[in-house]
Amino acid sequence: MGSEKKQFTIKSIPLLKRCLGYFAPYKGRIILALFSMGIVAGASTFSAYLSQPAWDEIFDKHDSNALVIYPALFVLTFMGKGVFRYLQNYLMRMCGLKVLEKLRNELHEKILRLPMVYFDDTQVGMLQSRIIMDVNMIRNSLPSIVMLIRSCLEVVGYMGVAVYMNPKLASMAIFIFPVAVYPIIFFGKKLRKIGRKNQSKISDISVILNEVFNGVRVVKAFANERGENARFAKQNQRLVSIAEKEVIFSEMSSPIMDFIGAMGIALVMWYCGGQVMAGEVSQGQFIAFVVAAGLIYEPIKRFNSNNMEIQRALAGAERVFEILDSPEIVKEQGGSTVFEPPFCELTLEHISFFYPGSQRPALDDVSLTVKAGQRVALVGPSGSGKTTLVNLIPRFYLPQQGQIRLNGIPLEDYTLNSLRRNVGIVSQDAFLFDASVADNIAYGQGGTDMERVESCARTAYAHEFVTEMPGGYDTVLGERGVKISGGQKQRLTIARALFKNPPLLILDEATSALDTEAERKVQAALENLMQNRTSVVIAHRLSTVIGADLIVVMQNGKVVDTGTHSELLETCELYTRLHSMQFQDDPQATGPVC
Repeated sequence: MGSEKKQFTIKSIPLLKRCLGYFAPYKGRIILALFSMGIVAGASTFSAYLSQPAWDEIFDKHDSNALVIYPALFVLTFMGKGVFRYLQNYLMRMCGLKVLEKLRNELHEKILRLPMVYFDDTQVGMLQSRIIMDVNMIRNSLPSIVMLIRSCLEVVGYMGVAVYMNPKLASMAIFIFPVAVYPIIFFGKKLRKIGRKNQSKISDISVILNEVFNGVRVVKAFANERGENARFAKQNQRLVSIAEKEVIFSEMSSPIMDFIGAMGIALVMWYCGGQVMAGEVSQGQFIAFVVAAGLIYEPIKRFNSNNMEIQRALAGAERVFEILDSPEIVKEQGGSTVFEPPFCELTLEHISFFYPGSQRPALDDVSLTVKAGQRVALVGPSGSGKTTLVNLIPRFYLPQQGQIRLNGIPLEDYTLNSLRRNVGIVSQDAFLFDASVADNIAYGQGGTDMERVESCARTAYAHEFVTEMPGGYDTVLGERGVKISGGQKQRLTIARALFKNPPLLILDEATSALDTEAERKVQAALENLMQNRTSVVIAHRLSTVIGADLIVVMQNGKVVDTGTHSELLETCELYTRLHSMQFQDDPQATGPVC
């Protein structure tokens, strides 16, 4: 969770401009929303102004026509206000949803393009929280600003009505206005800070949920439901604690604003009432002025709530733009050369690789050549660097020293798409998507050719069990292929590799987690897969690689020796020892390397 450790902050104005930039494509709707907002603000001001003539004409002059005209004007004013308020809110929410969609797409695309080393150091739950929760907060930025502008216009309108009626009285109402602004600034800063903490803690909870639900079998196997409940409850309590502070500051602001507004209205009523008694101000003016002065504090109070929404949006934006803009989080970069088969040769020249934060190299000055049509096996104790080496071939990681050449061209010169589309990988972790069997086999190939899907399934010895499923090739496999066995999952991943039809194949301990019967079927499928291909195989069982063209023995990140099976038995002490561990009782037996 390296990205969580360093606080990423941007000043409010540039951050707000960046948020508003996402609303630019919808400027037509926004202009219409602003026009509607102006109508709403004008209607609010006009309703306050109507109080004076309505009172004077009806109660002082007893004009019977006024009994019809002014109530009708009030009804029409509020009808228009309601229609345009609906239009304003509808347009702004629709724009917010479009921005939400665009931001989530951008963030998802950026995350998928990040290098594997980023995912090694970042929790999946945190990334989910950024895409779902933080982005959702940003969409409220412009609507809240529009509401803030509307509140400003209403304040200006009410002030205008008050000044028009009596400038001297209006100056008294305005006197308290600066006092009302201070709480808005104070509470806004507090809420933004709390908002950052709140979103961070939601990320932590997302991490725990993702981890526990994905590992629920382990939780149940160790009967540790109580322990996981306690861990979740602890994080949940911290989230509630932060939310409590948000509630305190949010709710504290409202009574403070009410008190300030009440003080202003009381002062106006006291002075204005004296003017009425002295005969200097009419009752209609008094009523209209008190109404305008009272209403002026309603939009000021809304300043506060709008500002809270904006601060929450900015807190979410900081976390989203940390991934989109941070110079430390950089997309994978490929070259401009498109790799085209055939595969001729892969050369590793003095490769060294360190995982971030590790002082010991995972690979130390490794050199190796893989020629077309060869079956190259990597063997050695756990932690010898076998998986790290094969992960460098599709550029999941980049070596710190040395160079890898494919067909004589440095690997980094190839485009990532063309390189990875021509490298097939079948790993120990047979990952399947929550999609149909056919979609899993044809994954990433731009279409589902059912004839070819079925052919690949037959070659991978998967057709028989697939046709026995209720939906056949249309059967949805569930998350991570939970509805089928490990051997069946592995055969489907082999079918997927066959459908991809790559010239270079990587097998990373593809049978290590299977029982003997499943291993036989998978091994037969692998033999079909490796026909007429160049293969790099990480061997879990030496019996599976005895016939390899080249066996590479590794230990502690170094290549100890290379050769055929018979050659290594004579020249390599480590290989001989590994062989003896597996074949000491029965030359045909199989057993783990370590």
